[in-house]
Amino acid sequence: MGIETEYGILQPGRPLANPMLLSSHVVAVHASAREGTRTRARWDYDDEDPLHDARGFRLDRASAHPSLLTDDAAVPAPSGDGPQELPRSSVQEYEDPGAANVILTNGARLYVDHAHPEYSSPEVTNPLDAVRWDRAGELVMLASVRALAQNQALPDVSLYKNNVDGKGATYGTHENYLVERSVPFGDLAARLIPFLVTRQVFTGAGRVGLGQRGERAGFQISQRADYMEAEIGLETTLRRPIVNTRDEPHADPERWRRLHVIIGDATLLEVATYLRLGTTSLVLWLIERAVADGGAGGALGAIDRLALRDPVGCVHAVSHDLTLSEPLDLADGRRMTALEIQRAYLEAVRAALAHVGAAPDEQTIDVLDRWDSLLTRLGTDPASCAREVEWLAKLRLLEGMRRRDHLAWDHPRLAAVDLQWSDVRPERGLYHRLVAAGAVELLVTPEQVEEAVGHPPQDTRAYFRGEAVARYGGEISAASWDSVVFDVPGAATLQRVPMRDPLRGTRAHVGALLDASGDAATLLAALGT
Repeated sequence: MGIETEYGILQPGRPLANPMLLSSHVVAVHASAREGTRTRARWDYDDEDPLHDARGFRLDRASAHPSLLTDDAAVPAPSGDGPQELPRSSVQEYEDPGAANVILTNGARLYVDHAHPEYSSPEVTNPLDAVRWDRAGELVMLASVRALAQNQALPDVSLYKNNVDGKGATYGTHENYLVERSVPFGDLAARLIPFLVTRQVFTGAGRVGLGQRGERAGFQISQRADYMEAEIGLETTLRRPIVNTRDEPHADPERWRRLHVIIGDATLLEVATYLRLGTTSLVLWLIERAVADGGAGGALGAIDRLALRDPVGCVHAVSHDLTLSEPLDLADGRRMTALEIQRAYLEAVRAALAHVGAAPDEQTIDVLDRWDSLLTRLGTDPASCAREVEWLAKLRLLEGMRRRDHLAWDHPRLAAVDLQWSDVRPERGLYHRLVAAGAVELLVTPEQVEEAVGHPPQDTRAYFRGEAVARYGGEISAASWDSVVFDVPGAATLQRVPMRDPLRGTRAHVGALLDASGDAATLLAALGT
């Protein structure tokens, strides 16, 4: 699993400043902010195909919206899993600042996407590591802000870990999950939609304003909810769907698909991020397991009965219901609240685990216990969840201002506070003040996050990618999620090392080999044996 976060960006005092150029500065300056995190390597687009749809077709490029064209059409996609020799002319250095990319030593990607700087975390195998390397992204962005502020020749920028600009635009925080290809996509989507619609009761970041432009006064649970306009679709910047159909696995397509979830909020509260990834991965495990053994002891039938009559309408309704008590219409005529639907998913996961009979690991037990506890307390005492649930923490702060200063929900000061909440600078961001006051629960230490800025997780292929950049950066021409392309001095061709299995290339797998290879040529020779 992993998280991609586009950060909100502005230049103080210049509201019309070009966001593409500002974002390029954020990415480019990172090289000087943290020595050793950047190489001359470009991003390798060879295996990217954003127009391939999981429903079994490929969108014609000529009819695709330009925002979908995130690949490099000039480079043909390779075939096969073996090492490939590439002509040097197939790899070009990009001079366009809008195409700025940094491949980090922690295995992450920092680049400009849709006029925003984006941090795409390395692949991890558990939700706690997802929190840790997501938090590392906040420090990466903070380092760029600090570096720009110190250089008088470059513009100052403000970065926000949020999803709306208050003027009608939204930008994404996308989750990615490795899912077995054997699960039919239609079944996967149908069984996941009620969960994604209702999980915002504990994963929402909170937002001042109702409607895409905040045209109605009020406060709602989710930043992204009002921008969801379809149940299923390929788009990510228009007619945004609850379930995205991009079939771009960044892995062996015969074995896996990458489920690309675009409905989630950017969350600063660590427990919210932890449960967003943890509960979703457990529901996906349930669906996979049920397909594998014919129902997982009846758990599959339980979630099949949760289909919603109007999923898109329910996304908005749940986000606007601060009481968490409004019942939603199910396809079979029944009505259930968001909390009741989440409880049904929780019990289905528990039933499947009991059916399997294996003892869950420590994090699975913790996610289940926290999920259970939050659902109970959200139904009886929501205020007790403010240390763990972001929208409640933000609402408590805003309600205090409203009472003290007699402010209506359409007062501009409240919108300003909503924005300031997510400022990445500790001296400016209101979330950071809550951290300093001990008002939110933390799951990872500052030392663990700092280490994750420069070092990759050890149990996925991100380890090989990150360590290769750190050790042989000057000899890497390009890299992607599933390959590293080396350019060894004196070699006749470039050499691509494919990484189609996300669970290979770990420290256990290649750590000793990397330690024994003083240069890229030695490493490649060893890999070829």
